[in-house]
Amino acid sequence: MAIGLIIIGDEILSGKRVDKHLPKMIELLQARGLQLGWAEYLGDQPARIVSTLERTLRSKDIVFSTGGIGATPDDHTRQCAARALGVPLALHPEAKIKIQERIADTARNAGIAVDFSSPDNLQRLKLGEFPQGASIIPNVYNKIPGFSVSNIGGDGAGNGGAAHYFVPGFPVMAWPMFEWVLDTYYAHLFHVDVSVERSVLVFDKPESVLTPLMENLEASHPAIKVFSLPHVGDEQVRQHIDLGVKGKAEDVDAAFASMLLGLDQLHAEYRQV
Repeated sequence: MAIGLIIIGDEILSGKRVDKHLPKMIELLQARGLQLGWAEYLGDQPARIVSTLERTLRSKDIVFSTGGIGATPDDHTRQCAARALGVPLALHPEAKIKIQERIADTARNAGIAVDFSSPDNLQRLKLGEFPQGASIIPNVYNKIPGFSVSNIGGDGAGNGGAAHYFVPGFPVMAWPMFEWVLDTYYAHLFHVDVSVERSVLVFDKPESVLTPLMENLEASHPAIKVFSLPHVGDEQVRQHIDLGVKGKAEDVDAAFASMLLGLDQLHAEYRQV
């Protein structure tokens, strides 16, 4: 099981808006001892959204999706999720209540009588049309909920386990909803499989020389991952490679000792970070 993030919106791909969800999701997960496994960006293209969701809904991953759950013609996520699941859209009864609460709040603040049957308020109820069988995700900002569904073959409707969680594209709404999902359904995963990393800065050695050492480390320590990040250098540090290992602490310690021994055998100049 991995945690994935899908970010939907033409405005992101065109540069009209800069994505802030990816770094925030990484931050929220790291605070809970979790790690993002993958991320994908999609435009507002129904066919591509459907094909992506058909693939991810058949995985065992926990997937968050932002954007496109409104009720304007350029919003397709709710409909695409229903198509990918092979179910119809249906007005969720709890979502209807929350949306009508929002309508009433807005009318009260404006000092006017509420009319739930007006065309614009009936249109607002479409915001609560989710794939049949979905559960809602509360929205503390304006009460308009997101929704969750279990992955194909899963049990329940997004209540933990392998599931997809769909939230608006606005950070002020999406980020509290991210946190609510994590804290409500996945607290049992927090800080369970804590990953650490140790690295050194290696000078005057090309990656081609270090590659055999890296391959040997992963072969002899299969529980860890090796990473190599070249840097062109700056005013503080000359050109170097950030070479290290990551994994569980007990595995990393042994692999790191082996890495340092290998660097010594290569007569490499290095500095621990």
